[in-house]
Amino acid sequence: MQFIFIRVHLKFAFTLLAYSALLFSTGCKKSKTEIATNTDTSLSFTVNDIYNGTLKYNVTNLKPVIKFNFTEAINTSTVTNGALLTDALGSSVPITTTYQDGNKTLIIAPQSDFKSFSTYSLNITANLKSAGGGNLINPVNITLVSGLDNSDKFARITDDELLTLVQRQTFKYFWDFGHPTSGLARERNTSGDIVTTGGSGFGVMAIVTGVSRNFITRPEGLARIQKMVGFLKNNVTRYHGAYPHWLNGVTGATIPFSTKDNGADLVETSYLMQGLITARQYFTGPDAAETNLRNDITSIYNGIEWSWFRKDGGNVLYWHWSPNYNWDLNLPLQGWNEALNTYIMAAASPTYSIPKSVYDLGWARSGAMKNGNSYYGVQLPLGVANGGPLFLEHYTFLGVNPIGLVDTYANYETQTKAHTQINYNYCVANPAKNIGYGPDCWGLTASDIPNGYAASSPTNDLGVIAPTAALSSFPYTPTESMAALKFFYYKLGDKIWKEYGFIDAFKLNDPWFATSTLAIDQGPIIIMIENHRSKLLWNLFMSAPEIKTGMKNLGFTSPNL
Repeated sequence: MQFIFIRVHLKFAFTLLAYSALLFSTGCKKSKTEIATNTDTSLSFTVNDIYNGTLKYNVTNLKPVIKFNFTEAINTSTVTNGALLTDALGSSVPITTTYQDGNKTLIIAPQSDFKSFSTYSLNITANLKSAGGGNLINPVNITLVSGLDNSDKFARITDDELLTLVQRQTFKYFWDFGHPTSGLARERNTSGDIVTTGGSGFGVMAIVTGVSRNFITRPEGLARIQKMVGFLKNNVTRYHGAYPHWLNGVTGATIPFSTKDNGADLVETSYLMQGLITARQYFTGPDAAETNLRNDITSIYNGIEWSWFRKDGGNVLYWHWSPNYNWDLNLPLQGWNEALNTYIMAAASPTYSIPKSVYDLGWARSGAMKNGNSYYGVQLPLGVANGGPLFLEHYTFLGVNPIGLVDTYANYETQTKAHTQINYNYCVANPAKNIGYGPDCWGLTASDIPNGYAASSPTNDLGVIAPTAALSSFPYTPTESMAALKFFYYKLGDKIWKEYGFIDAFKLNDPWFATSTLAIDQGPIIIMIENHRSKLLWNLFMSAPEIKTGMKNLGFTSPNL
């Protein structure tokens, strides 16, 4: 019994010893696996020695340096397929690579300068491996947005030659791109048969400028304006004498601007007539062609029932009337805005004139359109805080000369210059920190924006600069406008100078350049540059006897009246 117990006990001991040995052996193997080296790697990076917490960087230099630090040394032979720099079209951009810290640091830079205001992608992919064959744990795709290439894009010419060049190129929008049937101005460069009445008025003034500058001959200019006037006289539906905003350039049919805006547009009509009256005052020859043109323009003007748009004899003019919706849009024309010209044209009418009371009570609101506050160091006589978009100081004053122009409510030379200076000063101050804004790059007004259209101003700053804002302000800020023109042409010309002059607008924060040109933006450029140079359009429009009488009746005084 005792012997049996001893045998069993010894057998258990040997079994336990064998099992312990097995555990020891297995345990050693497992321990060796746990302490084996992990060769996967992760990265961190800087762009021009900065990490901003995102994967997007605006780089002011055109050859940025991107430094990657890895937790493990990398296999340099995998960088070719693991680090890829591409442009916005996906094309490969050659890079230089440098290694430091035992291949734990990779420095990448483009071999050549980036193009200005362009977007590039630097993709560090999972194809990049560590020296031990491990994987990259955190691949990245970095967006790099370049800044200005400060080189001149075109050869330098004199300032006078540059002004002529801009006028000549912009003129092509109205001449080369004018509608082939009606001769009228298309709304924009993608509008097909849609022509615009107000923009066509600007186009008429551009054609007068083109004749004066010898871009075309006088007979050529006369023939084009005859075509336009004939179409407006014989093919277009008028509403109490007024024209709609948009027309079909082939048929003359009204194209609704919106559902209820399918009839008269009194403001657009006034811009159209501003241009036509200017042409009438230019083509003063005694021959039958020029005489008939003048008579047709006068007939169109005298047929517009300006006073009817008081809506039952009220003391304000209304912007719209529809044959289907009557006065439903219900938009009275009250200052201060771009519609001063409408009151001038209405007061000047020999047939359907308005009394001064409509101007005083409706437009000026008995003086309520006055401002008098200062913004960015400049006192503003009229309008909203900070002035609003700059087109308010352009459209009326394509024909109406504000220099020395005064009435009860304002000195209009002061108003136009103050508003423009505020806009300029705001852009120079650049409180929103928009890229590019400054003394050479300024001007906020209505224009295309990315994915839309907006009226930009100091109180609605979307980071979008429209060349028409500064260039149409030449009569008010000649030095500042010339600085902007030189920057637009010489420095940004590869981006914004096209077949019809400057594109409509651009944004440098996330570089965007419009592909559009608009009649109402191109027209003021050529016209206001000419008024700056020769006062041609001002002198012509202000010479019309109806305009002199109408403006005097409203209480205006001017050396030009």
